[in-house]
Amino acid sequence: MPDELEHSPRARMAAVEADEPAHSPLGRVAVVGAGAVGCYYGGRLAQHGNDVRFLMRSDLAEVREHGLKILSPLGDLTLAVPAYGSTREMEECDLVLIAMKATSNEFLLELLPPLLHKDTALLTLQNGLGNEEFLAAHFGAKRVLGGLCFVCINRTAPGVVRHIAQGRVSLGEHDRAPGERARRIAEEFRRCGIECVVEPSLAAARWKKLVWNIPFNGLAIAEGGKDTAAILADAALEARVRALMTEIITTARALGHEVPFKLIPDMIERTRTMSRYKPSSLIDFEEGRAVELEAIWGEPVRRARAAGVAMPLVEELHEQLRRRISTMNSAA
Repeated sequence: MPDELEHSPRARMAAVEADEPAHSPLGRVAVVGAGAVGCYYGGRLAQHGNDVRFLMRSDLAEVREHGLKILSPLGDLTLAVPAYGSTREMEECDLVLIAMKATSNEFLLELLPPLLHKDTALLTLQNGLGNEEFLAAHFGAKRVLGGLCFVCINRTAPGVVRHIAQGRVSLGEHDRAPGERARRIAEEFRRCGIECVVEPSLAAARWKKLVWNIPFNGLAIAEGGKDTAAILADAALEARVRALMTEIITTARALGHEVPFKLIPDMIERTRTMSRYKPSSLIDFEEGRAVELEAIWGEPVRRARAAGVAMPLVEELHEQLRRRISTMNSAA
């Protein structure tokens, strides 16, 4: 661990809250994209003895001095973790968790090579479509897995992540059936308190996640900053959510993915339990960061169109978001 952590009294006190390090089937783990998602899941792995290193930028000094803080209904936690400002300072790793926004994928071409040996696995926890294909094209398909994170979390301050609810990860291999590697990763996630299931089809799992992400992330921005509770409190907006979900599932099934319509009531009811949750895309929009417009809304429309399937409701929302984001950028 870096000197800053070893010589910080606060960090030493925090470190006792973690499990004693033990041999992990994951080997060395790197987190690239240490925002809310990367810090939460990387933190849970570190909590239970895994060797996890975090690439950080704006949070680097805070985490080195005070540790990584996770505030959660499962119990608050402070962890002393190895934090780095560059992947060139980090050793080669056996598993890389990629949690950067899809809008920043081009930076991975520089960030990832120092972390890779011939068998390094890349697990993208990003939203939307096209991330696995990007990684496969540049680093080889055999390295690539994908994970869908069903969790309510926000980064509330430098080095501080608030976990509100849920946390399940649906894990799969890119462009092939899951094997021993995916099962081993999922088993270790579960040992570390992360609910994790292995999906027979990662592509189908991606479309299942879009059933929630497209309407709730999209309408939160398009309707002027509404949280999930406000969206579902408006009968017209709830009807629009259901119509969008129906179109997404219909499209996924037309493309050959097994996505059941029963997801609609299930997701609606789960969302009611989130109370006044702000989706991540709304937070990005309000804080002036890039919104994953193409990965979440544009790419599904393009893939459907290429297969001769129309998605008029999603296309309308995509255009509505494009105009709103363009207006915000022009005013900045």
